[in-house]
Amino acid sequence: MLGELHGAVQRIAANVERVLVGKPDVVRLALVALLAEGHLLVEDVPGVGKTSLAKALARSIDCTVSRVQFTPDLLPSDITGSSIYNRQENDFEFRPGPIFANIVVGDEINRASPKTQSALLECMEEHQVTVDANTYPLGSPFMVIATQNPIEMEGTYALPEAQRDRFTARVSIGYPDPAAELAMVDEHAGHNPLDDLRPVSDAAQVLRLIEAVRRVHLSPEVRRYAVELVSATRRLPELRLGASPRSTLHLVRAARAQAALAGRDFVVPDDIHAIAIPVLAHRLVMTAEAQAARRSPAELIRALLQRVPVPTAALDPSAAFVRSMNNNAGTPR
Repeated sequence: MLGELHGAVQRIAANVERVLVGKPDVVRLALVALLAEGHLLVEDVPGVGKTSLAKALARSIDCTVSRVQFTPDLLPSDITGSSIYNRQENDFEFRPGPIFANIVVGDEINRASPKTQSALLECMEEHQVTVDANTYPLGSPFMVIATQNPIEMEGTYALPEAQRDRFTARVSIGYPDPAAELAMVDEHAGHNPLDDLRPVSDAAQVLRLIEAVRRVHLSPEVRRYAVELVSATRRLPELRLGASPRSTLHLVRAARAQAALAGRDFVVPDDIHAIAIPVLAHRLVMTAEAQAARRSPAELIRALLQRVPVPTAALDPSAAFVRSMNNNAGTPR
């Protein structure tokens, strides 16, 4: 199964990288979120490819896809759907909204009011929608990929903590290096590469890959390490709010996906280290003093990764993990 996962992920990543040039780490994190049954928040300045990443990933998988442009006048029913009176049947019938898709692209999510943003809370956590006391299950797989611009604040509403906590990971794309930008100009100036993108996987295969990730072994030592790392955020004096128990679940699920993408059927602490900042940093709420001192959540997570003891048990029967940890001893994380 890991062989199928590796081949499928390579095809999806190569397909997405035709659109998002020079950002393999960002594409990999998006795939980690997908295989961890999570949701992705893409946050960056305008023009770096936030929406292109979301649409390219959605088009690479032959699943149902919908896109919602969040605006200040958007209503919750515009997302979830609503009950419409059917005159022929003399009764109300439910008309599903765009949330009823496998991949939901929410563009500029922070432009909608908190009331509308809250329409996603039940969908993202419980994979269902409740309208007029009736509950409707969502399809599987289900993933929300939301984008937001952290620079332009006029006419926006900051995502509440409960909303941010439901995103498995947050990624910032960043500017491309000159070589990648030159390649982008050469390849994309004449046409939109999204127009030529074709699916390289389907819903059935994605579900098999998700099931394979669920079976990746998580030892008691690594499980305890993840809990200790998340618990340590709640004791930091620089934070008003540390990471939640939900973030612990998201951390270990993402670590399983990270291990599977590396071709392993077991998780090692390096998998936790690789995804700790994207999974945890956006959930932390800084104190005013820490913000004035220009401390960042990512900086605090890096410090914790160096302070929290790494388990030294031989988690890999071949002892490859122990050798790698000894070889990397003293290397900054």
